[in-house]
Amino acid sequence: MYVSGSASFLRLFTVLLVVLLAGACANVPPEQRVESDPWEPLNRTLYSVNTTVDKVTLKPLAKVYEKVLPRPVRTGVANVFQNLATPGSAVNNFLQGKPASGFTELARFAFNSTLGVGGLFDVASNGGLEARSEDFGQTAAVWGIPSGPYVMLPFLGPATLRDAVTRPIDIVSDPLYHYENTSVRDKLVVLRLIDLRARLFPAEKLLDDSKDRYITTRESYLQNREFEIYDGDPPEDDDFFDDIFEEEFLDEGETSD
Repeated sequence: MYVSGSASFLRLFTVLLVVLLAGACANVPPEQRVESDPWEPLNRTLYSVNTTVDKVTLKPLAKVYEKVLPRPVRTGVANVFQNLATPGSAVNNFLQGKPASGFTELARFAFNSTLGVGGLFDVASNGGLEARSEDFGQTAAVWGIPSGPYVMLPFLGPATLRDAVTRPIDIVSDPLYHYENTSVRDKLVVLRLIDLRARLFPAEKLLDDSKDRYITTRESYLQNREFEIYDGDPPEDDDFFDDIFEEEFLDEGETSD
């Protein structure tokens, strides 16, 4: 069955991930490590591999997808997959102690699955029920589990170690995971990947203007992840403001001289 086979794959993936990262930590010279990215040499290698694979697989498919399908159709596809993620999001809201948001997600799923024709139309948002998307990585953060180092997952992209460990739980909570018609399920999974890749094109344009695409990807991911964890209101970085005030003080001192 698909469930048991996927469970075995997820266990194998987790074991390989831990072994790979443990080996990387031992082999990278300490002077090359930074606080948020101690495995940068390995991460850069995986980033290059992911980029190369993407150029010959998902990226060209996403370009065809974007060219062939009109925007309303692509929006409907994105809505369907977003709707499938809503039950898992509701569970995570409840686990984070946000029952109002959890019930909002359940209501969104009910309305979009029925009035929205299986999620093709986001009637819930039009009715004032805004999405409250949460995943198990965010739940782990709320429970006080530290993020751990930044990691670049093979074929899956950027993550923190906390998100990498909790990602299999997100996969299990996906309704497609439990759909046993492999022919239909696999096609839907591929379609979701292509749709997601197409929606990343605007962000990719920002990378083209950066001096170091890897660093831009890392910092953008970490900042966005913090934004998601704190529901759009992350705590202020005191060190950041201290640096600004210190620079202003030095500038004023130089001017007075």
